[in-house]
Amino acid sequence: MGRAFLPAFCLLMISNIVISQNDLKVEITGLHNDKGIIMLQLFDEGHNIVSQHKGTIKEKKSVIIIKNLKTSKYAIRYFHDENLNGTMDTNLTGMPTEGYGFSNDAYGMFGPKPFGSWIFEVKENKKIVLKTKY
Repeated sequence: MGRAFLPAFCLLMISNIVISQNDLKVEITGLHNDKGIIMLQLFDEGHNIVSQHKGTIKEKKSVIIIKNLKTSKYAIRYFHDENLNGTMDTNLTGMPTEGYGFSNDAYGMFGPKPFGSWIFEVKENKKIVLKTKY
């Protein structure tokens, strides 16, 4: 009985690791053009950056696949870097001049809604569609 325990335990642990790895497909729509790239940040629910991604644009949309996420809660913010300068451009009053967005399309009157409204849960492979604001 003792000999069978260790292999069974190892299989159980490996299956838990494999099962908890999820892919997140992020489709960003409403882009004004195909210029530049999408710059995306993925956060954990503690507002820590988990990963950063660059997405190409085709037919005024971008699809970014984030692989091997553990089951957890996350949030996203992104912007359309049309001129490839690596920063979100703003006008003299600080308003963005390039498209941007947040998970759950969490837009407020003067900037994004509080971080908590961006949060969504990944428990399995998931697809989300986000609408860009200009």
